[in-house]
Amino acid sequence: MRIAVTHYHAPLIEVKAVSLHAFAPQVCDTIIAENMATGSAPPPAVDGQAIDHMDCAAQIERILQSRIFRTSEVLRNLLAYLSDKSLAGVADALKEYTIGLDALGKPASFDPRQESLVRMHTARLRQKLAEYYRTEGADDPIVVDLPKGGFKVTFEPRLQAAALPPAPVPAPPLPEIRLRSSSWRPREIVLAAALLATLACSAWFVTRLWRADRADSGQASALSETWTPALRELWEPLLSSSRRLVVCVSTPLFVKVPGFGFVREASVNDWDDVPASKRLSSVEGALGVGMSEPDYSYTEVGTATGAFLLGQFLAPRKQAVLITRANVLSWPELAEDNVVFLGPTTGIHQADDIPMQSQLVLDTDGIRNLHPRKGEAAFIKDHPAQGGEEGGVSYALISRVPAMNGPGAILMLSGNRIASVMGGVKAFTTPGLAQMLVSRLKSASGTMPKYFQVVLRVKAMDDVPVDISYFLHRNLANP
Repeated sequence: MRIAVTHYHAPLIEVKAVSLHAFAPQVCDTIIAENMATGSAPPPAVDGQAIDHMDCAAQIERILQSRIFRTSEVLRNLLAYLSDKSLAGVADALKEYTIGLDALGKPASFDPRQESLVRMHTARLRQKLAEYYRTEGADDPIVVDLPKGGFKVTFEPRLQAAALPPAPVPAPPLPEIRLRSSSWRPREIVLAAALLATLACSAWFVTRLWRADRADSGQASALSETWTPALRELWEPLLSSSRRLVVCVSTPLFVKVPGFGFVREASVNDWDDVPASKRLSSVEGALGVGMSEPDYSYTEVGTATGAFLLGQFLAPRKQAVLITRANVLSWPELAEDNVVFLGPTTGIHQADDIPMQSQLVLDTDGIRNLHPRKGEAAFIKDHPAQGGEEGGVSYALISRVPAMNGPGAILMLSGNRIASVMGGVKAFTTPGLAQMLVSRLKSASGTMPKYFQVVLRVKAMDDVPVDISYFLHRNLANP
C-alpha cells in the first residue's frame, strides 16, 4: 500500500493528510457540459439489440427505491430526470441551466457559470450509482451509468460469463508391461540410489519442521504473554465470534479545485453541504473556479498510523480481518460484520443507524458531554500546540457499542488530532494501558460493562503521544 504524506493549503484551510491509493479507486470525475452535440438518440442497445424501455424504467425505479438513494431526494430527482431525458433521446441537448431549473428547482436567475451546483450533484450521482452496483445492485440485470462529459444516462445489460468448453476426455491408460529379470540392471541401480536420496531428504525436512515447530511454540508463548486478561476483556465481543472484523479507516471529504488541487473544511463532511459553505465559496471566488467533485482518497496521519498498529496487533489473533475506507463501507458489511471505526465518524451516513444512546459526541475541536455530572464540563476542548510550542493536549473518544445485527460489537477509536487517534489505538493494544482502562471501567463489584464510552487525555510532543490517562466514561445500556 502506497501512503504519501501531503500538506494542503488554501485560504482559511490547512489539512494534514495521507493518500490511500491502495484502499479503493476514485469514483468521481469532472462533468463538462459545454458545446455538446444535440440530436435524438436510438433506444439503448448492445451488440445491435435494443433493450426494452420498460425494462430500463423498471431498473431506474429499483435504484430509486434502494437504501442508498432513499435518503437523498435531490439525487433521486436528478436520476429520474436524466434517465427520462436519455430514454426520450434528448439527453445530448441538456444544459446545466435547464437541469438546474427542471431537476434541482433553481430559480430562473440561476447562473451555472457562478454556481457549480449541477456539476457537483452530477458527480455525486455518479458516485452513488457506483456504490449501488457494488452493494445492493450487484446482481441487477441492467447496469445504469452516467459517463463523464455529458448528462446522458446509459443502460447496459449485465454480461454473463461465457460457458466453458467441455473438458477433454482422457485417453485410456496403456496396459502395464512388467519385465522379469534375475539380475540388477543399471536402471534399477539408479532407482535404488534415488530412493535412498529421497529418504535422506525426508529425514532432513522432518528435522527442519521439528525445529520450526519449536520456534513457533516460542512465538506463541510470547504472544500469550502480551495477550493479557485486560486486553481480552476489551476485545472479546469483537474477536470471539465467527464474524469477520472490518477495520474502517476514516476518509474525510476533500473538494477538488481544477488546476489548483484539493481543499477541505473540517466542518463540511457531506458533498451536499458544500454549496452552503461560506469558506469554500470564498475559495471559489478567490480562485475564480468552481468546486468540481468530491474526493475521498486521503486520511489523517494519525488514522493511517493507527491502522498500521491495529494491523500488527490483530494479525496473529484474528484471521478474517478486512480493511476498507469509510466512503465505500457497505450496509451488508456494517450489518453482518464486527466493525472498528478508526478516526472521526463524521460524514459516515451508515454510522447514523448504529443502535447506541451516545452520551459523548466528538466535535470539530473537542468532545461534547451531553449530560455533564457535577464538576464535569459540558465541552472538553482540545488544546493543540500553539506557535513554537512542542507539546499539546487532545482527547480521544472510545466507544464500544452493539453490533447492527446479531452478536458482536462495533468499536470506535476517534479523535481530532494525530495524537488522540493514536492514543485510542494504544489504549486497546498495550497491556499496561488496557489494564488502566479496564480498572476504571469496572464497577465496584468487578463487573465490566458490555457497552461504554470513555474519554482519554492524550499529551503529545510533536504529534507523538507521551502520556495517556483516563478522563471520564459512561456506561451504555444494552439495547
